[in-house]
Parts: sequence; C-alpha cells; structure tokens
Amino acid sequence: MLDSDKVRHRAYTWEDAALSAEAALDMDGIELLTAMRDGRLPVPPINATMGLRLHEVSDTGATFTLVLEEWHYNQTGSGHGGVHATLLDSAMGCAVQARLPAGVSYTTLDLSVKYLRPARISKGPLTCRGEVISKGRRIATAQGSIRDEVDRLIATGTATCLILPNMPI
Repeated sequence: MLDSDKVRHRAYTWEDAALSAEAALDMDGIELLTAMRDGRLPVPPINATMGLRLHEVSDTGATFTLVLEEWHYNQTGSGHGGVHATLLDSAMGCAVQARLPAGVSYTTLDLSVKYLRPARISKGPLTCRGEVISKGRRIATAQGSIRDEVDRLIATGTATCLILPNMPI
C-alpha cells in the first residue's frame, strides 16, 4: 500500500493538434516548426506529456530541451530510456520536417538509440540536437545526440524517416 505522504500528482494541458496538422498543408517545415516554437501554432501533445521544448529549428537541424523531472525516472533513479528515445525521435524527426516543403510530412520508419550514461536531475537540463544526414525523395536519415548541462554525452541515435504527402484531417 502506498504511503499517502509520498504520492505525487501531475496535471498538464495541451492544445488541439489538428490545427497544426492543417497548417502543415500550406506551410513548409521551417515555417510550421517556427510557428510552433513561437506559440503561434499548437505544439504536438507529446511535447506537453513529456515536457519537450523546441528550442531551435533551421535547415541544418532542430534542437530540443528537456528539464528532467522525477516523473521521468525509471526504477534506478535515472531518466527512463523511453524519454531519451522520445527526445531523440522528436529532434531527428523535426530536422527532417524542417527540410520538407508545404504539404509534405514524414513518419519514422526506424529508430536506433545508444544509451551512454544515465541522466539525472542534478546534471541540469538535457539538450538534444537532430540533423539530417541524407534526404532523398522518399527516405531521409537523421542523427541526434543528447547532452546534459555540463556537455556530457548521454545518448545518441539515428532515425530513418519515410517522406509522404500530408493527408487532410
């Protein structure tokens, strides 16, 4: 039985993701992601769920930040690997999206993550940079890395993305 003094609660809100999906039909990737970053369009609900923040986007890549919280921890008291995978997938996927024209999006086909050291709250916010390493007509490949506040490498990843036309909501 849980000790009620040690139980924690978390609540959060998010906006309708369909608004951004509709805007993607008429905005190129950088325009779309910049509008999300600047609060002119809703960010994906996963950002609210995980606490992800798009910090920078350009045609060379995308950078996300995450302030690690206790609710991100696994049973050993460090950041859960799924949190790191989500952070990497977001940064690498947005790096691909930044290179796409209006009316075109992507979906992740493959994600590979290498966990190099544990991430802890005491080491400050995490920064994840994703960059496209290859982009064709139908397939793009990206790489990413997560670093802590003292620039220690926490994890690296690669992703293969399928490029596809956006479908109306």
